[in-house]
Amino acid sequence: MLIFLGFSMIAVFMYLILAKRLTPTLALVLVPLSFALVVTATGVGTGEDGVVKSITSSIKDFAPTATLLFFAIIFFGTMIDVGLFDPLIRFILKAVRNDPVRLVVATAVLAGIVSLDGDGSTTFIITVSALLPIYLKLGMSPVVLTVVANLANGVLNILPWGGPTIRAATVLKVSPSELFNPMVPGMVLGILTVVGLAYLLGRSERKRLLASGRTLSTVAGSMRVPATVSGGGSVGLGSDDDRPATPSNDLVSSLDPNRATLRPKLIWFNLGLTVALLTLLGLDILPLALVFIGATAIALVVNFPKPEDQLNSIKSHATSIVTVVAMVFAAAVLVGVLSGTGMVSAMANAIVAAVPPELGPWFAVITGVLSMPLTFFLTNDAFYFGILPILTEAAGHYGIAPVEMARASIVGQPVHMTSPLVPAMLLLVSLARVNLADHHKKVIWRAGVCSLVMLAVAIALGVIPIG
Repeated sequence: MLIFLGFSMIAVFMYLILAKRLTPTLALVLVPLSFALVVTATGVGTGEDGVVKSITSSIKDFAPTATLLFFAIIFFGTMIDVGLFDPLIRFILKAVRNDPVRLVVATAVLAGIVSLDGDGSTTFIITVSALLPIYLKLGMSPVVLTVVANLANGVLNILPWGGPTIRAATVLKVSPSELFNPMVPGMVLGILTVVGLAYLLGRSERKRLLASGRTLSTVAGSMRVPATVSGGGSVGLGSDDDRPATPSNDLVSSLDPNRATLRPKLIWFNLGLTVALLTLLGLDILPLALVFIGATAIALVVNFPKPEDQLNSIKSHATSIVTVVAMVFAAAVLVGVLSGTGMVSAMANAIVAAVPPELGPWFAVITGVLSMPLTFFLTNDAFYFGILPILTEAAGHYGIAPVEMARASIVGQPVHMTSPLVPAMLLLVSLARVNLADHHKKVIWRAGVCSLVMLAVAIALGVIPIG
């Protein structure tokens, strides 16, 4: 009964999101709570107290992430407002040479490069900050941006300094290098798959734009600022004392090139602050939330000395903040119900028991396939610390080594990164103002393709045993 309720809850949740019957935040709360009531009323799972404590514990666990995202949105939103990313946007526009296909491929490359630091939130913030204004100005779908960025980050999420590989290595007591190094060819081919998918998405967007008569060349012309234009009155937040009197005759972002929030005299300070922030994130010597809190406070004080301008700057990003933080805490409810009711353990045991003995030698491959849906519906902690040991113990009876199971377990990460339980993904769609259902319809199956490519390469090279 508990197994049936667990799978039914997931099915109902996904239907309501993809069919757009409920917002993701409400679906993440109402569906799990409804099924939790059924579980406690029927007595088939943990009692009510266990569920409540589990949800409360999950909310506490998710609080630092919510705090990080809260201040990350304000910080990078402020950097966009003051013009830090404008030169990068102009450079990208020139580099893509009036071709939407090049822009989408550049999205994959940029997201892949930034993903090397192992942090999804940073990747999505930088990628969206730099490229969303261009997408909007061109009339291109922001969903294409979120899909490509999500795929690139998902493939690179298996890097040794990323969470999944360390979790798998820790729980199975294997060397991270022994686990990861043989997977490098598959990861490389996975990235090439992302670039190929980006190329196809770009071609589709180019055809759509040409059909509408809106080409990058015409858009570029509309983005040129006459050299005779001079700074006028305030059109945004704060004072315009630091704005140049004569904007350069160049391509600019879709953001108003004359906006009052521009701080060209502070660009080197803002760049140094951002680099320092990213460095501290990479070193991981301080809590990430604390790093963002401090950096945000400094950015606001320096760029907007007046208290009313600081307040207005925070308010201008309120919509994005509320959306993503609400979804993070709502996701905590789903995680709490899954663990508090015992659904996670019941579903894992059912999956292991469902594997026929004759398929035992294929257990590593089966684990690779299962890692896609399981890490989509569960957190990495739940999968790697709760389910992977069970799968590995069962695989040991067929002579499959723990390191081989660990390798198989990480190939599902491209799919995992599309999960609504991943705060970074919620941040991605919130920053780009993309509907989660629209994003999922385009990204999930493509993420599955990337995972299967990585699995196929690992099998072909013999690093994941077959038969």
